[in-house]
Amino acid sequence: MTYFLSGGSKSGKSMLAQQISKSLPAPHYYLATLRPTDEEDRAIVRRHLKERDGWGFETIECESGILSALDLAPKNGTFLLDSVTALLANEMFRADGSVDVFAGERLADDLVRFAELASNVVFVADFVFSDGRDYGELTEIYKKALGHIGVKLAAACCNVAELSASIPVWYKGGWTK
Repeated sequence: MTYFLSGGSKSGKSMLAQQISKSLPAPHYYLATLRPTDEEDRAIVRRHLKERDGWGFETIECESGILSALDLAPKNGTFLLDSVTALLANEMFRADGSVDVFAGERLADDLVRFAELASNVVFVADFVFSDGRDYGELTEIYKKALGHIGVKLAAACCNVAELSASIPVWYKGGWTK
């Protein structure tokens, strides 16, 4: 079963993703994609660790090369990938300071392939498209790539929702507790 959840910051998407993941067959894997670079990032990591405490997820650190995670765990488990947004940032804006403006297309293909190979996966992404601001060229390339990935995942996944205030709006499929 495949799910794609999108929403703004603190929209409840991560908590819903955990609930959905735990309703799917074990073992449960949390694919941690955030590469912390400042205190705000470290606070997000601490919050997510606290929220997952006691849920029984095995964490797999995967800041890039998402398909390699399938070599670390059985494909018949359930994978929670949180977040696609951070994974794209890592792939596009590399740790060595280089920028890969084509990372979005490659990552979209890799995520669709991941969905095809894994028995169960829940993808989480941030919705960053509604502020109306004009950013610099690289940020706009990043936003466009994230949008492209969202379109590809929405097409590939059986269940697709956008969250706001912890309320999911299901565009495809659905989930009930």
